[in-house]
Amino acid sequence: MEEAAAAVVERNGDNQSETSDYTSEDEGTDDYRRGGYHAVRIGDTFRHGRYVVQSKLGWGHFSTVWLAWDTLNSRYVALKVQKSAQHYTEAAMDEITILKQIAEGDPEDKKCVVKLLDHFKHSGPNGQHVCMVFEYLGDNLLTLIKYSDYKGIPLHMVKEICFHILVGLDYLHRHLSIIHTDLKPENILLLSTIDPAKDPTKSGATLVKPFSKSKILSESGTSKDAKSSNGDLTKNQKKKIRKKVKRAAQKCVGKEASEDAEPDNEASSPEDSHNDDKFNCKSIEEQTNMNGVKDAREGTKLNRRGTHSTRQKLLAEVDLNCKLVDFGNACWTYKQFTSDIQTRQYRCPEVILGSKYSTSADMWSFACICFELATGDVLFDPHSGDNYERDEVCDLL
Repeated sequence: MEEAAAAVVERNGDNQSETSDYTSEDEGTDDYRRGGYHAVRIGDTFRHGRYVVQSKLGWGHFSTVWLAWDTLNSRYVALKVQKSAQHYTEAAMDEITILKQIAEGDPEDKKCVVKLLDHFKHSGPNGQHVCMVFEYLGDNLLTLIKYSDYKGIPLHMVKEICFHILVGLDYLHRHLSIIHTDLKPENILLLSTIDPAKDPTKSGATLVKPFSKSKILSESGTSKDAKSSNGDLTKNQKKKIRKKVKRAAQKCVGKEASEDAEPDNEASSPEDSHNDDKFNCKSIEEQTNMNGVKDAREGTKLNRRGTHSTRQKLLAEVDLNCKLVDFGNACWTYKQFTSDIQTRQYRCPEVILGSKYSTSADMWSFACICFELATGDVLFDPHSGDNYERDEVCDLL
């Protein structure tokens, strides 16, 4: 249940994220240990120097995902680095098998499904990590929904997006007998970013050279601290940031937040700032409650998506071509790995009831996504009650 914010950017599946103390911006430090995540730094190289890490795209329960520069083909790619424990490695190998089958059946790249470009193993202090390299795509559909201020996008746009999703699902279901099992807005990516200025391929972003000691050099020759977006912070550094956030929030009590002041929960992008001199009051209070360390450092940005008029203009011009991504939990109709599938809001009745499932499970999720695109709201939002849990059938009745 991973990959989302760009290309293969990940967000925890809802059933996993509930047990985490971290927001989708920060995987924390607990799993940076033997069998867990590989500690990646900006400027690190993989595959004998072929891939140079540029920035962090996101993370998931199984892996972290990074924007990297492919020095062999001179292009940006999304690099997914899996945890090293044996069961994560086995899951990655299953995913690679499915991704290979998808790529082999779509040589002309017309089936609206993400392409696996390369895969290999990388050894580090925490073990041996399976790495997957994907084409670099753009924003996910959740970001598109956010740009509409959760009011929904025009129906003609919804129909165009749904066409591409159905092309992908038809290919998976009818031609390959593959069930995605975790279809949701975060796992459907546009081919480009909504805001061209945030696309490193269009914005002329400076390439990061390979990591050297405690510094990295940009193409212009200026040095920068070699920190990844937030994964390399020590516990003490995070504590200092939290204290700074709380102090700022206390100063802001009783003040009105600006109309556009909305905390952004998207994955980090290459142009992210680390300026925390000033904070928006409303943003700080919400970020403190969420323990959003990274968001706190970005408190000066009232709204990275810009004003309402800017967002509307970008939405009107957006390229709606998209692809299905994240096959970390995919399976075949004739070979299924688990009965526990799908994120709650998109979970079909047969899975809730513990019955057998097939490709229709994806179609249920697809219908939920259609509703969410058109209205900006989820069709089902399960809540627990006094006598039942969120996963019980009565949540949806």
